[in-house]
Amino acid sequence: MRIDLITLFPQECTAWLNTSIVGRARRRGLAEIATADPRQWAGGRHRKVDDRPFGGGPGMVLMAPPLAGCIDHLRLQSAKSRLLVTSPQGRKLDQKTARELADESHLIVLCGHYEGIDQRLLDLYQPEPFSIGDYILSGGELAALVLVDAVVRLLPGALGNDRSAVEETFSPGHGADHPCWTRPAAFREQTVPQVLLSGDHAAIAAWQLARRMK
Repeated sequence: MRIDLITLFPQECTAWLNTSIVGRARRRGLAEIATADPRQWAGGRHRKVDDRPFGGGPGMVLMAPPLAGCIDHLRLQSAKSRLLVTSPQGRKLDQKTARELADESHLIVLCGHYEGIDQRLLDLYQPEPFSIGDYILSGGELAALVLVDAVVRLLPGALGNDRSAVEETFSPGHGADHPCWTRPAAFREQTVPQVLLSGDHAAIAAWQLARRMK
């Protein structure tokens, strides 16, 4: 899988993309993830990518030409790509959508910023808007990274144990996840349920199922 993040702030993404499950998936060659700065396709000495909105109003708007040049370039990297954009007006990202996106070969994620994106760019390229919640962030980078994490961890081999992506909250037919304990068996007068110490795998599985359904 290839994922390209279009962002004015690639440095905000780089450190996170190199850590934990996503970083491991990149090192194993399971996911190729890169950032693209639309300033590379901006004209003029200052590489300007935003300007004031026509009609007035606060803030700045991302300009269409640099974004269009960036998208066109990234689409040349594969035969088939799926374009998304972070937006508070988008559909809510959920586990079903993450599983759907994990089957794609190439995702391009446009990170929104400032007051928005020139509507002509959105009309011409028709990116799929998505949101991670009903609140406003300073930029779309955080939302894009949430999407990357939710998708990449579903790729075969990304987790230490592939069962982890099957036996968890929101997995089909799984319900919520059951509570977990680890060593020590006793902590501040709180003890681990005896069934988990019994070694009876059938009883443990039945107990965990009951707790998930509850």
